[in-house]
Amino acid sequence: MTRRFQRRALSLILATSVAWSQVTPAAHADPRPASVEAWEKSTSARLVADGSLSDVLALSATNVWAVGQQQIWDVWKNRGTIRHWDGTRWAEVAIRDTAGTVNLRGVAAASASDVWAVGDGVDGLPYLAHGDTGGFSRVRVEGLWAGDWLGGVDARTGRVVAVGSGKSRDQRSNKMVGLVVVGEDGRWTVRDTDAEGALYAVAEGIAVGDTGTGPLIVHESGDTWKAVPVPDIPGGYLRDVQVDNSKRAMAVGGVYHGPGDVEPLVLSWNGKRWKREKLPATASRLYGVTGDGKGRYWAAGYDPAQPVEPFMLRYEKGDWEIIRGGAARGRDSVRLQAVTYLPGKGAVWAVGHAVDTAERYTDVVESFGAGSPPPKDS
Repeated sequence: MTRRFQRRALSLILATSVAWSQVTPAAHADPRPASVEAWEKSTSARLVADGSLSDVLALSATNVWAVGQQQIWDVWKNRGTIRHWDGTRWAEVAIRDTAGTVNLRGVAAASASDVWAVGDGVDGLPYLAHGDTGGFSRVRVEGLWAGDWLGGVDARTGRVVAVGSGKSRDQRSNKMVGLVVVGEDGRWTVRDTDAEGALYAVAEGIAVGDTGTGPLIVHESGDTWKAVPVPDIPGGYLRDVQVDNSKRAMAVGGVYHGPGDVEPLVLSWNGKRWKREKLPATASRLYGVTGDGKGRYWAAGYDPAQPVEPFMLRYEKGDWEIIRGGAARGRDSVRLQAVTYLPGKGAVWAVGHAVDTAERYTDVVESFGAGSPPPKDS
């Protein structure tokens, strides 16, 4: 396999198997500089060469967690990594019970000492780890099978929920369904959803993904997770969700029309139904969403029409606007996989990777907003 083909294959994996060939959008709606946060700086968590960050979570401006992958081209050295920002520098946190050969996709935290990460283990089973700045250890969950997959996680005091997909636990069925793993006070349950498909993110009892032909959203109802009505969008998929409260949430993803033809998708929740948001004209791909809990949201992704510029969408008072970062010399593209809001600072950080002109991967941390200084390289 050539390196260029590998690069494209990896991008498909990191973008959850959605084609991303470049498409020229009909128009661009660039932001009004006075009304939106400005891009501040592009830095790095200093992963080993050919690394990418897949998820990020800020508990505060001095307590930020990120997970990702390093040395992705070397099958013998490829390993997951967990990084922590303490307000001054990024530090790598030890992953115990493994040589690091895990693929990490998601991170969540109930507190500074109660942090969770999910992904794939080298043994073929889903990987779930728990820890803090002192290190992480794997948590074994009875009922998970080889072939099961976990992509997202949410944590609250005394409770953690991870979602993904797997073969139905009904032995009479061969269907692949959404999978929900719930841990409460050390007791674990593995549950099917009532819908076929896969789940990629979860927050506050709402999980999102796709059925293979359209978007999928399931809500927690007692001990079950049930699919709820969503707009009929053939080819639609969802990759992240931000929940403010029972009456306000935002989910992001895209609509796949064919090779190289993808449009962004955002669904909003008003407490009664999910509806499709009207977005600026762009062929961007959206992967992550965050919010300030007061009705403002930021969605991170990638715009193939302007690939060297970090791309964000910002929502406030019913309007979506585009924010673009600066183009760094030597970069071929920048893809932002996840985004987090820094409480009390009025700023967001987005993480992912940049690909240079020699097709090498470098992790990136992009800072948006005037309320917080950007992270410095460690």
